[in-house]
Amino acid sequence: MFEINKPSPLSIARAAYQPKMPLALQGNVKIEKGAATESAGDQEQIKKLFPSTYGLPLITFVAGAAQEHKEINVGVILSGGQAPGGHNVISGLYDGLKKLNPSNKLYGFLGGPSGLIDHQYKELTADIIDKYRNTGGFDIIGSGRTKLELPWQFDKGAEICKKLNISAIVIIGGDDSNTNACILAEYYVNKNIPIQVIGCPKTIDGDLKNASIETSFGFDTACKTYSELIGNIQRDAASALKYWHFIKLMGRSASHIALECALQTHPNVCIISEEVAAKKWSLRDVVDMIADSVVRRAEKGFNYGTVLVPEGLLEFVPDMKALIAELNDLLADDTEFKQVRTSEKNAYIERHLSDKNAETFRSLPPFIASQLTMERDAHGNVQVSLIETEQLLIEMTKTKLAQLEAVGRYKGKFKTLHHFFGYEGRCAFPSNFDADYCYSLGFNAANLIDNGVTGYMSVIKNTYYATDKWIAGGVPISSMMNMERRNGKDVPVIKKALVEIDKAPFRCLEQLRGVWSGPEDHYAAPGPIQLFGPEEVCDRRTRTLYLETMEKEGKLD
Repeated sequence: MFEINKPSPLSIARAAYQPKMPLALQGNVKIEKGAATESAGDQEQIKKLFPSTYGLPLITFVAGAAQEHKEINVGVILSGGQAPGGHNVISGLYDGLKKLNPSNKLYGFLGGPSGLIDHQYKELTADIIDKYRNTGGFDIIGSGRTKLELPWQFDKGAEICKKLNISAIVIIGGDDSNTNACILAEYYVNKNIPIQVIGCPKTIDGDLKNASIETSFGFDTACKTYSELIGNIQRDAASALKYWHFIKLMGRSASHIALECALQTHPNVCIISEEVAAKKWSLRDVVDMIADSVVRRAEKGFNYGTVLVPEGLLEFVPDMKALIAELNDLLADDTEFKQVRTSEKNAYIERHLSDKNAETFRSLPPFIASQLTMERDAHGNVQVSLIETEQLLIEMTKTKLAQLEAVGRYKGKFKTLHHFFGYEGRCAFPSNFDADYCYSLGFNAANLIDNGVTGYMSVIKNTYYATDKWIAGGVPISSMMNMERRNGKDVPVIKKALVEIDKAPFRCLEQLRGVWSGPEDHYAAPGPIQLFGPEEVCDRRTRTLYLETMEKEGKLD
């Protein structure tokens, strides 16, 4: 008989999966301290802002002797957008705390950082944790985008921590969330408030990485999910023979997802925002690249194809970047703008822009111009996911092809469909890699807390290789910081990792895309994520991680 409330068979089977961990975390551990660190940029300013948590050493865990561990209570926060594996970070944190001392307790603050401020929480017990092991989503305690940046917020957090006897907070989030973690850690140290703060690197965008963080969790699963969809679309395109598919992919500030998906699926065109910026391409240059592929394929009767578009592209086009920067400052205090009639908003913007940016603004289709003036996010940035960049490129490509057709250089057909893959990849069942990686990050965070450190990010390195070769430890969050302009002010933030066009992943794309864009199909269909089966299928790493590791180790051909 059909049981309507019964979990899916996969959910039941997946709950039994025991994530793999680094050898160092499987027994007793001790800390090995490495070299002192300095910030990624603006060293003097960052040191002045974070005097107590600046210059701390790198940490590596190695096997240690057995010892007694004091009883501790810990709070955990999910912050920002969802990423596959978040539940496993919490599961690993819970198991790590219980291994250290069965009396330890874990409290989840509900709805993100606001739960800490508003004193909304619940104790996470074994019964609760077991329902969420190896599942996607953040629904165990919910998430949110409230920023922790003001003293009264920190003090409210300290109040509830004192009430619950919490001595450490783990913040699971991206670059902005972990920037807040660094600020919170510094405040508590300066005020002699005995609360440690530990971060965990989360973002499917892949832009939270550096020498210590090889990849952010969720990136592996999200890219494999999107690549499955892209592979399906390409198979359909090669079957229907009549559509060009423009596919926008998540990645507000970096093109890591677009690059990884291209390496997995071999599209006809993949735009990399960082290349556009480095080569100072205009939108017309981008369109020319797309049109060239359309024309070459049409000459052989291939009137179909795929174009991958990173969602943050417009912020990397030099003229558009300058326009958006001025718009962000202009709309930082938009009280007057909100009172302007909708039909007059674009005219109002034009009057308040510099001449050059006003000219760029006028050149845009009205629907794009209006989207650029929509409400900013919590950090004062344009919400690029709401800008229909893929449709803008379609319209501009149609215009270009009409010009080429008029002079006899194009005789094909150009029918288009557009897609945006975003939420589809954020809450998928985590891949084996993300299940293992996230569990290890959480378990590792418990050991960082047990060793009394604060202002650190939980890190797991050597991740291309088998889990028993992974290296666990911590990196000071202040070492990742630099100064950036937000809401019209210079503020400390974790430096985003962009696609480096001189590194192996992009160079691989650069070598192959000339073939992919031509009049033959080279599409690859990765298929769905495999959770059970041979390791070479189920534990496959991203192409980005493979290429970066081989380049670092000097093993690339």
